[in-house]
This record gives sequence, C-alpha cells and structure tokens, in this order.
Amino acid sequence: MTPAARLSAAIELIDIIEKDRVPAAKALKEWGTAHRFAGSGDRAAIAGLVWDVLRRYASSAYLMGSDTARARLIGMLRLERGMDTATMAALFDGSRFAPVPLTEAEQAALASHSLADAPAAVAGDYPEWLDPHLAKVFGDDRAAEAAAMASRAPLDLRVNTLKSNRDKVLRALAHLHAEPTPWSATGLRIELSADARNPGIQAEEDFIKGAIEVQDEGSQLAAQFTAAKPGEQVIDLCAGAGGKTLALAALMQGKGRLIATDRDKRQLAPIHERLSRAGVHNADVRTPKGEADPLQDIRASADLVVIDAPCTGTGTWRRNPDAKWRMRPGALEIRLRDQAEVLDRAVPLVRAGGRIAYITCSVLAEENGEQVRAFVGRHSEFAVVPPEQTAGVLWDKAEAFGEAALQSPEGWLMTPRRTGTDGFFVSVLKKT
Repeated sequence: MTPAARLSAAIELIDIIEKDRVPAAKALKEWGTAHRFAGSGDRAAIAGLVWDVLRRYASSAYLMGSDTARARLIGMLRLERGMDTATMAALFDGSRFAPVPLTEAEQAALASHSLADAPAAVAGDYPEWLDPHLAKVFGDDRAAEAAAMASRAPLDLRVNTLKSNRDKVLRALAHLHAEPTPWSATGLRIELSADARNPGIQAEEDFIKGAIEVQDEGSQLAAQFTAAKPGEQVIDLCAGAGGKTLALAALMQGKGRLIATDRDKRQLAPIHERLSRAGVHNADVRTPKGEADPLQDIRASADLVVIDAPCTGTGTWRRNPDAKWRMRPGALEIRLRDQAEVLDRAVPLVRAGGRIAYITCSVLAEENGEQVRAFVGRHSEFAVVPPEQTAGVLWDKAEAFGEAALQSPEGWLMTPRRTGTDGFFVSVLKKT
C-alpha cells in the first residue's frame, strides 16, 4: 500500500471506531482480516496512525475546527508527527486510493490555528469530566502532564538477574539499539518513532531463554520499592499475568517463599509458563477454586504483601489511548471499592513488623494518596513508610529520582513527563 492509501484506511477505521463504538484493537484486527492484501508493514503503519489519532483525539479536532475522522487524522499529522502542509498536500492528492485533496478550510486551519488557548482537557487530550481529578494532582501542569501521557511509549525491558545481567543483554540486543533505562538498574529501553513497528522481542534468544521480560521501567521501580529480600515470605495478592511476580522473584534471588494469587483465575493463566521460562523455582501459584480462600493457611506470617491494585489505568494511557476515551465516572467508583477491599484482605496476612506495598498504575489522588489515608484510618496498626526511605533502593539515583517524581506523605507518583515511565503510584505501609 502507498502511504496515501494507508491514510485512507486509517480514516475509514477511525470512522468505524467512532460510529460503531468498537474498541480500536478489535477494529484493527477485523480490518486486517478483511483486507488480506495489506502486508504486515501496512497493518503496522495503519495501526500506528489510528493509535496516534486516539492519542490526539481532542486536540486534533480542536486544531481543525472539526470532529470528523478525516479532520482528526489531519490534525494528528500536524500535532503528533509534525508534518507540514506541503507534505500533507502531496499525500492528500485525490489519486487512486488516496484521500481527496485538502480543502481551503483545512489548509487555513493548519496555517492559523493552534492549541495556545485550548482548554486543559483539549491540550492534554483527556475526557473533560476528568479535569477536576487531574487538577487535584497536577494543578496548572495538568495539560502538560496529560500531553506526555498521550505520547507513544518506548519499549522497556527488564533483565532477569536470575539468568543474566544487563551488560550481557545489552550486547545481545545491540541490533535493536537498546540502552540502559535512567532509573532501574535492570532496565533496558528501545525508543520507537511514531510510525515504527514494535521489534519482535518474543523471537529474541534472550527472551526465549528467560533472560528478559517486557516491563515498563515504572513497574520495575514499583517492584524495587517493595524491598523484597531473599529468604522472606512474600505474597503477590493481585499477581495477574505475573510481571511483578517475576521481578519480585529476581529481587529475592530465588530464595524464600513467593506466593502468587489473584481473584480472577483467568488473569493467572500465563504466569506458569512465564515463571518456568524465567527459572523461578520458589514461587507457589495459588489459583482460586470456587469460594475457598487460597490463602486460608496464612495468618500474620507474611513479611511482605504486594498489592498491584485494580485501578482505572490512567497511568498507562501511552500504551492504551483507546481506554481513556471509553472510561466513565462509574469505573472510578468501582475501582475505589475494589482497592479498599483488597487492602483490607491483606491485613490479616501480615506479621508484626511486616509491610504492605500498595501499587497502582493510576495518577488519580482518589486511588492513591486518598486510598492510603483511608486505609490507615481503618487500620491504625499500619503506618506509611516515609517515601524518601523507600527510594533508598535506588542508591546513587535516589536523590535525582526524588527531584523528578512527585512525592506526597503517602508515597511516590511517577509520570511520563517527570520520570519517563508510565504513571505509577507506590506506597509502603508497615505493621507496627
């Protein structure tokens, strides 16, 4: 397909997503099935265009003064990809399979419109109902913070220290231009341009042998802040597919007892293969069976309970821009109840002197600091470990991280704009 034909396909897909309210991933998959002539490079390029439009969904329409699929694509090409009008005009030439030529109104909008006076929700590309929630956290910086959350994320990897080390993996992945991450001592980063295809990491020898895992640096840091140690009894209460479970196992150096469970047993399905590939032998996966408590034999004995809490996922908008436009206020209320429930469920598992690490991939205060304060209010035997102490795990980078991340009395908040990671909140609570 020509670059112009890819633009036409993207406009068609955006129109389908809008009018039929179809999730973007589903629409892209169905389009690919129906258009077998499109090669893998074509499909990747078209998907990149669609995801970028969803990243700049509000600002692109504002720039063009129109909310059509075509207007959003044109606006995105200017805002996200920095394409000038002449280059655009050469693609929108009306030839076979190409979009029709730019109208005078479209050219005028590109020449004279900007986001200088746009409302925060437009400049930051997020639903307007979230504006007071983001203002509570970021104040006047909310548009800039949200705009950073709309950019494409790099591909971050975590080196599995049970099998390899970062220097060795760096040499093996030199062909992918991998570089060390700024904060995590076990992280690698592959920067991706706007229209770049994701490298086939799953086909790399180091991935097949379990030496690397795909994991955002913020998620890696969240695991490090738990300070899991060799010989401890650690419970991963919301293990899901096992990303943080694997990171905890590496921190424990394969020593001690690591128990992984999740209320949704379907989420646990991939964890067994991942643990085996990573060479983790001290993990006990407990899959729920009916109404029985998979942790009924554990009472006040855990050194650490890790809660990767169910949340709105506002911190992961870079990777899933479709989700923010489908998010509704009721979802926040449901997640707040889920978080309070799982925090309370952790209490009887922790020994005296033990700790709970509460983690979300959200930037909203209601899910983060406010949730922690409410928990301490219900359970006075727990106290927040001062955030500056938890950052000590970063050693020589602790001071720089403290200047970059947002610190509150309850914990750390990482964001794409401040730390170059996804949005993650981490709070460590010790049982006194």
